[in-house]
Amino acid sequence: MKRGYDLHVHSNVSDGALKPAEVVQRAVEVELAGIALCDHDATAGFDEAREAGEQLGLEVILGCELSAQLDEHSVHMLAYGMDPTHPRWVEELQWIRDDREVRAAAIVEKLNAAGVPITMDMVRAAAGGPSIGRPHIAAAMVSIGIIEKTPQAFTEEWIADGGACYVGKRVLDPVSSVQLIREAGGVCVMAHPIWLDTAGVDADQLIDSCAAAGMAGLEVHHPEHDPEVTARFQRVADELGLIATGSSDFHGNEHGGAIGVHRTQRASLDALLARRPARDV
Repeated sequence: MKRGYDLHVHSNVSDGALKPAEVVQRAVEVELAGIALCDHDATAGFDEAREAGEQLGLEVILGCELSAQLDEHSVHMLAYGMDPTHPRWVEELQWIRDDREVRAAAIVEKLNAAGVPITMDMVRAAAGGPSIGRPHIAAAMVSIGIIEKTPQAFTEEWIADGGACYVGKRVLDPVSSVQLIREAGGVCVMAHPIWLDTAGVDADQLIDSCAAAGMAGLEVHHPEHDPEVTARFQRVADELGLIATGSSDFHGNEHGGAIGVHRTQRASLDALLARRPARDV
């Protein structure tokens, strides 16, 4: 029997390995009821995924993983049910994607100076779409044998936050991201809050600030959350009245977990979507 929703999966529209329709097929194989396609700063894969879902009996929810930043540290905000044609949403995402190209070129330049002979053409080929990110730079490094697997690029030596070849983003701060998502009629969940701890950010304070701005949920169940971390963020969600979600962060490659490894039940999904701001009629 089908059960549960994986509310955080990626396709090759951003840094996933599979086409949107192939992601849907994987979800069907593990008997999910539905997925939210949450490519980085892009929704271009949604129509393909929805069509495949209609054919295979899988619900596909419109989502996006919006890039944000706090003091040079990456924070990722999941958006669900927003209007992808909302003027400010379109403007901000285009701005973020345009800067991705500029940022990638600057990182490549730093890598070249450090003796890594990759090119932007190699990075674009790895991306295969409009949303270029550090995983595509890492893939280019793998292709010439500098590293064996893409996660090895995310170190202080290379392109981790604050690393020797790191270049910061031009993106919104997390609270402004919550406000943008709500302005576009969507609902916001903070992704993998363990990343805040890893970056040295005060997770509790940031989650509290985002909740006060209208954030509706927290990704409590995630492949990088061990039982202790999961219990901790469940307590935070309960204290702030946030909906706890479960997701795989599936990419189909070395990043994320197996699709469906963590699931959100329908009642929680309904409660989450019910927190979307009322739209003018």
